[in-house]
Amino acid sequence: MQVFSFTRPLNFMRLKWPAVLLSLLLLTGSLASFALNGINWGLDFTGGTVIEAGFAQPADLVAVRHTLERAGYGDAVVQLFGTSRDVLIRIPLRPDIAQAVVGDTVLQALNAQQAEPVTMRRVEFVGPSVGEELKQDGGLAMLAALVGILLYVAMRFEWRLSVGAVAALAHDVILTLGLFSVLQLEFDLTVLAAILALIGYSINDTIVVFDRIRETFRKLRDCSTAEVINTAITSTLNRTVITSLTTILVLVVLFYLGGALIHGFATALLFGIAVGTYSSIYVASAIAEILGISREDMLPQPVEVDGENGAGQP
Repeated sequence: MQVFSFTRPLNFMRLKWPAVLLSLLLLTGSLASFALNGINWGLDFTGGTVIEAGFAQPADLVAVRHTLERAGYGDAVVQLFGTSRDVLIRIPLRPDIAQAVVGDTVLQALNAQQAEPVTMRRVEFVGPSVGEELKQDGGLAMLAALVGILLYVAMRFEWRLSVGAVAALAHDVILTLGLFSVLQLEFDLTVLAAILALIGYSINDTIVVFDRIRETFRKLRDCSTAEVINTAITSTLNRTVITSLTTILVLVVLFYLGGALIHGFATALLFGIAVGTYSSIYVASAIAEILGISREDMLPQPVEVDGENGAGQP
């Protein structure tokens, strides 16, 4: 399927230095936001109580928030869960309230304000030690993924491409986390899953480009490195656009219709796929060119043998 038809390769590498500068500015802004705003960790990481309540009639979230505020839970997060009669209540960990009684207290407060009884469908408590462990495990998972990809690309291709691939992945992860830090979106386990999925998606796109770069180096013997990279990226552009658009269409549906629980997941992937597509061209490939990748680096090394027929001499 051809979306674009080009008579000559697009000169992507002409913009490599402005793109690198833009990426550095975005990375600096993300790191500055981490230092100033931090990450808005969800209850999965900070600890707290999650309550799922069922209402006989469509719930009025404003009224529910006022009820919880009068009951002493003004910091509760209230949102619909699935249907308009299902409400999810998230209450952060508080040292002055025993978590074991939070569910009963909230249920009593809601029933006191409702004509028909409210049913408690689920109560979950996450302790602070569990949340801290999840933070550490999530960070280790991302680090292990990056190290594994670094080794894989180095063995399959060449170390310059390996550095470019991992730099692109780190770029995607930091910018996505920066988005959540700047907007103070809640970062929970679903967002962590989206970050790990983004790493896999982004490296897949990068590997396709690198494969084509290697093939093009072998075909175009009299072209410069920039011309080879431009040709390779242009030849994969149709595939990249089609893959990204079909994935984005699904994520847009999840974003608007998937409910509150996967809103952060869809947000992280929507932003991450856009950034990942950009980084495959202007981070991974550009860094490989800046580091001096050449045709000789991509060709298989000749094997020296003795004798006319390749048989070794004793």
